[in-house]
Amino acid sequence: MRFGFVVILMLAVQMVVAQQPSSSRSELESRRKSMLNNLLETQQQLEATRGDKKASLAELRALQAKLNERQKLISNINQEINSIDNNIEYSTQEIEQLRQQLNTLKMRYAQSIRYAYMHRSSYNMLAFVFSSDDFNMAIRRMRYLRKYREYRKYQADQIKAMNSTIEKKIDVLNHTKSQKNILRTAEEQQKQVIQKESNEKDRVVASLKGREHELTREIAENKKSLKQLEKAIEAAIRKEIEIARRKAEEERKREEARQRAEEERRIAAEKAAADAHHAQDVKVMTGSGTKSAVPGNPRFNVPASNDKKLTEKVVATATPPRVATPRPSTPKATNYNLSLTPEVAALSDNFESNRGKLPWPVEKGFIAERFGRQKHPVYKIETENSGIEIQTSANASVRAVFSGTVKNIFFVPGMGQCVLIDHGRFFTVYSRLGNVAVGKGAKVNMKQTIGTVGPNDDGEYLMHFELWKVSSNDKSAPQDPSGWIAH
Repeated sequence: MRFGFVVILMLAVQMVVAQQPSSSRSELESRRKSMLNNLLETQQQLEATRGDKKASLAELRALQAKLNERQKLISNINQEINSIDNNIEYSTQEIEQLRQQLNTLKMRYAQSIRYAYMHRSSYNMLAFVFSSDDFNMAIRRMRYLRKYREYRKYQADQIKAMNSTIEKKIDVLNHTKSQKNILRTAEEQQKQVIQKESNEKDRVVASLKGREHELTREIAENKKSLKQLEKAIEAAIRKEIEIARRKAEEERKREEARQRAEEERRIAAEKAAADAHHAQDVKVMTGSGTKSAVPGNPRFNVPASNDKKLTEKVVATATPPRVATPRPSTPKATNYNLSLTPEVAALSDNFESNRGKLPWPVEKGFIAERFGRQKHPVYKIETENSGIEIQTSANASVRAVFSGTVKNIFFVPGMGQCVLIDHGRFFTVYSRLGNVAVGKGAKVNMKQTIGTVGPNDDGEYLMHFELWKVSSNDKSAPQDPSGWIAH
């Protein structure tokens, strides 16, 4: 019986351990499905751009985005295959251990059968019982024979259960192997598609090289627009910093004035109390003529001729010198971060704690141009971007990525309508909007629509998104938004 308990315990432990890799596999499967959805959306974008001959650069961006996504998909498939290989190896070892345990059970069961066969006659069993020394021993021997029969049945049941477990494990193993084969096939298919799309990309690049003059002009104009946008954002943020500091300074002055008034009232009250106490002392100590100032106490019997001198002495010595109490002062706000109200500071902290989890500013799309210095997809030049370009569908809704306040709405040639939202130490900017659905000073919530994306001169629907942070020295700088939005 003890052996059976140990076997069951080992099986339970193995089942728990076997479940550990499944969580990572489920994550990989979920990620693979998400990538396939992204590829489908990018393909829709690609089909839309192919309808416009001028949108060949957008077509190139969509093709490049698909290639990047397929490379990530293949990498994810390889990780899934590695996870499956680990499961296969673990399951194989587990089945081998179960088979060894099954052989042990069969061997012990065979020993029990042989023993029973050797003592199979009813005479032997009866002789075993009736050869007991007393009645109690006979009862114990009868119980032993019954337990022995139950144990043999238990051994047979264990063997059946073990066989069933092994068969289920083998079925799972075969299913896992078939999943691996499916993933291998999917990987090969993706590689073939990558080769096809790479050839298509080369064709588009070749066609774009014939428009070098036109595209070079567009690059220069876009660079100029981005520079104007950057200056406008810096100016708007500087203005908000000054407004916040001015409000903090006014609040500080009001607090100081309140404290001064409170201090003056306290000093006046202390002075009035001291004067009243002094007048009472003079009245008690001087008295009138030679009359005792304190009846019944001969020490205070003062001659009338000394009244004037005593009064002058009391006036000169009764009131102690007042020591000025230092007035508390409110520390000045040395920078923008210290001038934030507690509510705005908490909003800032919440924004920062959601790094990597912020929603996309549009519901669907892909990053067509990334943050920072990037190589141009056609020419041997580099471009600088203080945000990211998200290619999306026509008239797509633009959403606030976090709660905040609309601080500015402005227009920049080549960048369309721009909306700047304040999140405390952080500011988000949404550009290339065809129309704006919010007003200056409006409070917005996460995922609230603030406008729609408008087309550029080439018919592309690109939403330019930037994220800026104000540091402790009041310097503002753009951050890479792709590290803040969810992947």
